[in-house]
Amino acid sequence: MENGVAMKDDKQKPPSALQLQKDSLPPPAPLRDVIMVASIATGICFVWALQLSLLTPYVQLLGIPHMWATFMWLCGPISGMVVQPVVGYYSDRCTSRFGRRRPFIAAGTVLISAAIFVIGFSADLGRHLGDPTTKKTPKPRAIVIFITGFWILDVANNMVQGPCRAFLGDLSGNDQSRTRTANALFSLFMAVGNVLGYAAGSYSHLHNMFPFTITEACDVYCANLKSCFFLSIILLLSLTVVAFTTVHEKPIYLPKPETSGDFKGKGLGRLPFFGEIFGALKELPRTMWILLMVTCLNWIGFFPFLLYDTDWMGKEVYGGKVGEGRMYDKGVHAGSLGLMLNSVVLGITSLTLQVVGRGGGAAGKRLWAGANFLLAICLAMTVLITKMADSTRRFPTVGGAGADPLPPPVGVKIGAFALFAVLGIPFSVITVVPYALASIFSTNSNSGQGLSMGVLNLAIVIPQMIVSVVSGPWDALFGGGNLPAFIVGAIAAAVSGVLALTVLPSPPPS
Repeated sequence: MENGVAMKDDKQKPPSALQLQKDSLPPPAPLRDVIMVASIATGICFVWALQLSLLTPYVQLLGIPHMWATFMWLCGPISGMVVQPVVGYYSDRCTSRFGRRRPFIAAGTVLISAAIFVIGFSADLGRHLGDPTTKKTPKPRAIVIFITGFWILDVANNMVQGPCRAFLGDLSGNDQSRTRTANALFSLFMAVGNVLGYAAGSYSHLHNMFPFTITEACDVYCANLKSCFFLSIILLLSLTVVAFTTVHEKPIYLPKPETSGDFKGKGLGRLPFFGEIFGALKELPRTMWILLMVTCLNWIGFFPFLLYDTDWMGKEVYGGKVGEGRMYDKGVHAGSLGLMLNSVVLGITSLTLQVVGRGGGAAGKRLWAGANFLLAICLAMTVLITKMADSTRRFPTVGGAGADPLPPPVGVKIGAFALFAVLGIPFSVITVVPYALASIFSTNSNSGQGLSMGVLNLAIVIPQMIVSVVSGPWDALFGGGNLPAFIVGAIAAAVSGVLALTVLPSPPPS
């Protein structure tokens, strides 16, 4: 009798599409498979590090003024705001015989490789199309080609990252411990890619490996950029091919929408493009919306430093001025070294997060809250380091205060480098814990892994757009330095930490 009732109830309430996907997930995959997929992050972040360290100076060499070069970076969050949710949504519902995630990762990898070639050879292509060869003359055709490649690169990066995260969620099954491990490994490989990318970008003789990169239109700096990108293509393609060869993804076969009334209106029908996305967003559980709010505030706190860290070193710490003297350039170089230290600490911290996060369902959110408070303290410390640098500023005897200042004292340098290094701890946490929580919440609520990762990306790119547009005028109100934006970031990080402790739900125990 009970079995008869159960069968009757099942007929009345057919399982949803995402419930079928959850039920069809295999048990957690071997750790070897998780490592192989997570290693793709090394190739992705190698490219990201090259973008951050090389492309802004390069585009100014092509003739785009510094003021407009900063707006170029808006294409990343704009593309991410659309691409990751869309790719995540459709990868959840992909029924390809090659798997759900692998077709999108493969397509994104090919696009990254193509975009890198377009960017690297933009000066050469512009020269063939009629650009002048003189250094100080703007090269409009090369600029158009460069920006086209830059947009494609940002779209492709977002096309790969979301499915990679979702693939790790699939491989973890319903095991929270494996989910935390997978995201920690992804963060570790991100750090490895960052370190390799910053190291390659800082080496000025890399073009000797590829002598053909120096051309009439491409000087040594441009040739080094090409060489770095060649290495990034080799690394990314190699890691992707190895992962696809060794890790097999189980295809998901779902009933067609017309065969089950429960699927109609659930995002599997052929609704208009944005209608599908907004319809799916409405189905997100309350826990995901709270997670998005905490994540958004977290990145409002972090992005001011990510965007202006080297500029802060050049201006406030080293006392240089853009385009005047050598001290600003030395400060930017020191900031790049600080970013390498940051990436090293990020990688080390990622290895320990799995151990720290074993304290039950609430451990993850407590760890996240603590990282936010640490971020707030570090951002506030930029004021102290800046004041120390100002009070100990020295000038050469010839030229006086109007000359380029001398480098800051050793104590100020140590304080600045220590700040960069310590910030690797909260940066590691926010690249692991929010994604792990999103994966756990989406599994427990039958939301798609791909959509959840894509929507979580919205809570990252929207703050980036806000900070990119608002921080410049905001800093200008207080004299043009970077400290006003850092203080706002400290306040946002502290609020995010409080909300993580008080409002964010704890995931259920494994």
